[in-house]
Amino acid sequence: MSTTPVTPWYKQFWPWFLLGLLMTSVTVSTTMLVIAVRSADGMVQEDYYEHGRAINMILAKQQRAAELNLAGDLRIDDQTGDITLDLAGDDRPERLILKLLFPTRDDRDQAFTLEHVRDGRYVGQAEERLAYRWYLQLQPDQETPEWRLSGEATFPADEAIVLAPGGPG
Repeated sequence: MSTTPVTPWYKQFWPWFLLGLLMTSVTVSTTMLVIAVRSADGMVQEDYYEHGRAINMILAKQQRAAELNLAGDLRIDDQTGDITLDLAGDDRPERLILKLLFPTRDDRDQAFTLEHVRDGRYVGQAEERLAYRWYLQLQPDQETPEWRLSGEATFPADEAIVLAPGGPG
């Protein structure tokens, strides 16, 4: 017969190791659940059906811009925030709307009004310095604009940004 004393379970390593694994998994799971409930997924469209139907309207606006031979060169001064657009083509309204759309978070989207000053040149002002990658949309300041130019840029940008009828965004 062996006379070695048996230590109680709570003084041994393995029960505490297994309980530690269990408590770690419960803690991580609870943390992930809280994060999932509190943070909304901004990439999901609630009205995905309506959004899908609007694609044909977007394509029609881009087609109309191509028919009008519209194209633009956009510059945004990183220091002063001055926005300068040179618009070429057959339609030059008095006021344009430039939308900057952030790819992943719609709460960062911005819109600027550009005023026509002369010969297809439009000017506006950005209130803060721009950084990161953006999708750009340019259209007339109307209730239902008939055309739209699109582009993509990473700010700060040293070169002119080309806005064209079939660009990204």
